[in-house]
Amino acid sequence: MQELKDRIVKEGKVLPGNIIKVDGFLNHRIDTVLMEHIAEEFGKYFNMDDVTLILTAEASGIALATVTAHHYGKPLVFAKKAKSDNIEGGLYRSDIFSYTYKKKVTLIVSKEWISPQDRVLIIDDFMANGEAMRGLIDIVRGAGASLVGVGCAVEKGFQGGGDRLREAGVNIKSLAIVESAQPGNIVFRED
Repeated sequence: MQELKDRIVKEGKVLPGNIIKVDGFLNHRIDTVLMEHIAEEFGKYFNMDDVTLILTAEASGIALATVTAHHYGKPLVFAKKAKSDNIEGGLYRSDIFSYTYKKKVTLIVSKEWISPQDRVLIIDDFMANGEAMRGLIDIVRGAGASLVGVGCAVEKGFQGGGDRLREAGVNIKSLAIVESAQPGNIVFRED
């Protein structure tokens, strides 16, 4: 998606540790018009009529998943990273290692909000090693639901998470795959 790539080049920053900072428009300060365009783009790759539920992980994926869910009139569920007192009944869980926070995290979804009848599209803002996506896929499978696919705005292709998921047969579409990132020089994988 050229509009997204242009914003990454213009406003993104490359920080030490292979961090690509896009928080000025994607996951801290939110450009809602760009989010709407990203949501529309996902509709070109996934049959949204077949989707019954959009799933994401807390916290930065919620904005994009919300805009996508609203755009297509789908319910949204997000996996929490901590059990709160307001979650009742059984839980689906998946342990992941967070690249951002450099620690183990458990993704949690109430069994009340995902069922075997659901056809789930996972939406997230960013993918590095693919651990959050893997965890969300584990939750979908644990619920006996069907995975329609994974839509990701930005993927760090050089970290291999998306490629591992593709090799495992996951239907994944990332709108901007960064092949390499150095300050002042971000290179994208060709579509």
